[in-house]
Amino acid sequence: MDSSYAVGDLRVSDAEREPVIERLQDAYADGRLDHDEFDMRMHLAMTAKTRNDLGAVTRDLVPVPRKAPVPPGHAEAPTGEDRMLAAAAHAIAVPTLFVGPLVLMLVSGKRSEYVRRQAAEAVNFHLTLLLFTTATLGVGGVIYAVAWILSAIAAIYALAGRTFRYPWILRFAK
Repeated sequence: MDSSYAVGDLRVSDAEREPVIERLQDAYADGRLDHDEFDMRMHLAMTAKTRNDLGAVTRDLVPVPRKAPVPPGHAEAPTGEDRMLAAAAHAIAVPTLFVGPLVLMLVSGKRSEYVRRQAAEAVNFHLTLLLFTTATLGVGGVIYAVAWILSAIAAIYALAGRTFRYPWILRFAK
């Protein structure tokens, strides 16, 4: 039996292909590979027989370090899109009451904790106003003029990436 094989000449298993495929997918998602090159390299990775063949597929792709997970209680800074959606949650509450922010909370809140918190705050504020107006048989509707001003202020806070909490409201949505 001949044991003079180099390590690179050893055959690869499916388990050894998995990290290479993940690295290719990450590079494609980051925009470092175009679609055709990604397809070609995936084919090469799936048909590689030796470690040298597999190593050649990702030799020019430097691994990108992953971001460390954010510890609880320390939210990362909201992106521009997050700030716009949070501001929209406050602004859209003026014509739609709690329905607009509720839709934003359910749709965009899954992607961004900041958007979810701000949309929940708008939902809670407008549900409290609706409950107060109903309890006072419509007399509390006068408060809606103040509500529009508070919604505008909350939207400006959200655009700046700051958290806004409405005063004196019931917190139905968490």
